[in-house]
Amino acid sequence: MYETVKVIRLSDMKDVKDFVRAAGDCDFEIDVKYNQTVIDAKSLLGMIGLGLQKNLQVCYGGRNENFENLVDKFAVA
Repeated sequence: MYETVKVIRLSDMKDVKDFVRAAGDCDFEIDVKYNQTVIDAKSLLGMIGLGLQKNLQVCYGGRNENFENLVDKFAVA
């Protein structure tokens, strides 16, 4: 289903908005998971609801250089 799973952390609302904007430019599904909750990465309200400063799993199965660069920027080592 997903070919790529990465862990990210968003620190502030600017990070959330940048992430959702980049996800919205993708023509494939992107899910964000935290504990048992799964949110569509293209949903600003959903992403805000997850909160900040948490390790989030980003799961996707497509390719978009801009989105992947942003995910790498927020990646948790």
